[in-house]
Amino acid sequence: MNTKHTNAAKTTITRDVSKLDQEIGNVYETVAILGKRANQISVQIKEELNAKLEEFAVVGENLEEVYENREQIEVSKHYERMPKPGALAIQELQDGKLYHRRAEEGAPEAPKLD
Repeated sequence: MNTKHTNAAKTTITRDVSKLDQEIGNVYETVAILGKRANQISVQIKEELNAKLEEFAVVGENLEEVYENREQIEVSKHYERMPKPGALAIQELQDGKLYHRRAEEGAPEAPKLD
């Protein structure tokens, strides 16, 4: 996930709800879609962070010993400064990069096997 080239807000800002739901047409569907996308982004970021922090993992017998690694601290600080997943999801919606679809009512059901 490339979050370096995003214009997402790094702090909390007030949003105009009527502008957010223009594309989808329903504020509740918009919130549900943004929530699902924010969860996807959160999982991606967490996996990416864990992969980077694994490089610094030290297998030791004593859990009381804490090793401070400057690179590890910088990586952690970078992820703390990133925009939150909700802000990234809203920015994707505003930029037209968010794909969503509705399950159509009356869609053909799968054939039943007897």
